[in-house]
Amino acid sequence: MSSNSFQGKLIVFSAPSGAGKTTIVKHLLQQQALNLAFSISATSRKKRGEELDGKDYYFISTDQFKKHIKTGDFLEWEEVYRDNFYGTLNSEIERIWAMGKHVIFDIDVSGGLRIKKKFPEQTLAIFIKPPSIDELKIRLKKRQTESDDKINMRISKASAELATAPLFDCIIENITLEKAQEEAIQTVQRFIDS
Repeated sequence: MSSNSFQGKLIVFSAPSGAGKTTIVKHLLQQQALNLAFSISATSRKKRGEELDGKDYYFISTDQFKKHIKTGDFLEWEEVYRDNFYGTLNSEIERIWAMGKHVIFDIDVSGGLRIKKKFPEQTLAIFIKPPSIDELKIRLKKRQTESDDKINMRISKASAELATAPLFDCIIENITLEKAQEEAIQTVQRFIDS
């Protein structure tokens, strides 16, 4: 990574599916004072529905993705399912730092922890915790976007993800969204000012 320009902070948000991290991240992006920009992940999967390349994700082929891995272009990456890759390009961080902004990530637990490991001083890793697994199940069902099998898969994954919460710099429990958002703003502000 180039060191000649502004080096901002890296703000990582991870959580089990349905804990509300995406809503919280969107809220933080609206806080002008925090000076944040969203890190867009690269993926080898196909676009879904209304998704836009360069806004929701950088959609690249599996072969391109593997080339980027070989040349060390990723800050972090993983193969979620066979030939289904997700990752953060180093160039994405540089793009945001070049704008003089801090980077905010909405990323899974293992990706979040890998970023923290690479940039321990510059990264604030925040875990968004649902009030309970039962509550998580209710929230996922309310979305009505997935089959019961898929929901049960996410729930069992959530238990494993919750076990990693102590590895994060801080845990914000999302019992009421407004409180969680307020806590997130204060936590991020303190870190940026530090």
